[in-house]
Amino acid sequence: LSSVELILGKCLPVVAVVFIQLALISLVAILWFHIPMRGSFALLLFASGFYILAGLGLGLLISSISNTQQEAFMTMFFFFLPAIILSGFMYPVENMPRIVQILTLANPIRHYLVIVRGVFLKGAGFDVLLPQIAILAFMGFTVLWFATTRLRKTIA
Repeated sequence: LSSVELILGKCLPVVAVVFIQLALISLVAILWFHIPMRGSFALLLFASGFYILAGLGLGLLISSISNTQQEAFMTMFFFFLPAIILSGFMYPVENMPRIVQILTLANPIRHYLVIVRGVFLKGAGFDVLLPQIAILAFMGFTVLWFATTRLRKTIA
């Protein structure tokens, strides 16, 4: 198998599961918690694809760098916890020091939260969310390309 085929084989089942989870979570948010869906669900799915791409790319990059499963798990934990804290999910980014606000721009979760809030609560359209979608697309393709390149060197 080539490295691209190997990565596709690892990613496609995960992508399917994540989209199913997105649909279920959206249904629970709308039906159970009565959160209004003011925007387009298709736009949310489209933007979510790039967020998933960024997350999978980061996971594959970490797995290609790590020598053991335990090392990969610890590295993922090392990245995941700060990413959540610096995403704006728990604490508003505007309340963080200016240098930290700048650092959060490299966090895909921050951009995805802007998209989710924009679609669900504000009814924002593609034109409003285009900067975040473009950033997620750039991050996703860049990290996935780097992970594929790194994996090719590891396999060879």
